[in-house]
Amino acid sequence: MSVRIEARNVTKQFGDRVALRDFSVDIAPGEVFGLIGPNGAGKTTFLRILTGYWLPTAGDVRVDGISVVAQPERVKTQLGYVPEQPKLYSDHRVDGFLRLMAELRGLRGPTREDAVDRAIEQFSLEEVRRRRIGALSKGFRQRVSLAQALLHDPPLLVIDEPTVGLDPAQQIELRRIIQALGGKHTLVLCTHQLREAEACCDRVLLLQRGSVTRVATAAELASGKSLEELFLAETMQREDAS
Repeated sequence: MSVRIEARNVTKQFGDRVALRDFSVDIAPGEVFGLIGPNGAGKTTFLRILTGYWLPTAGDVRVDGISVVAQPERVKTQLGYVPEQPKLYSDHRVDGFLRLMAELRGLRGPTREDAVDRAIEQFSLEEVRRRRIGALSKGFRQRVSLAQALLHDPPLLVIDEPTVGLDPAQQIELRRIIQALGGKHTLVLCTHQLREAEACCDRVLLLQRGSVTRVATAAELASGKSLEELFLAETMQREDAS
């Protein structure tokens, strides 16, 4: 179960500042699609529009044909969201927190318990399921954040900077988990780490100053040319043009 995403001429302004300008992209069902760019490039702005948190100033995004402008609440039922800073209740135990999140998504009784057990197994949380979230390492907290986002088995998963603050071993493990989610779910992954995008994504969109500079295809990623080379080449071309 996965969905197609279609963004058409999306612009977002805050007063005189343009955070996203004429942004258009198609993301195929089951694709792991990356957004990369420097801080302030507009990556998180697009994620907040995609998830229905903000409305665009102009343009629209459709998730499996559902407009985030016209029906943002319907779009929200189709997705799970993992923010850069996990929004967790530190005084809750892991399994209790996941039960609460399952209930908020309308799961009850045996269905809720099955969803919690499945998430705990999927993200290797069994050893910490009875621990308080505030006592967990950052790596485990990030796994809990991923687990809560998938309790209702959404077709779309949106992940913002998943490995920030993790040590190298934790980064490798989390990237392995993200890769395994592709296919069944459409994934949109926001990162500023080129190596992470190369490791996880089928395609990667390079974003600068709110505008699309390039989309690197799977063929380009497989050709041996690194995203760093592509990114630097596009940056130099834009600087020369200006």
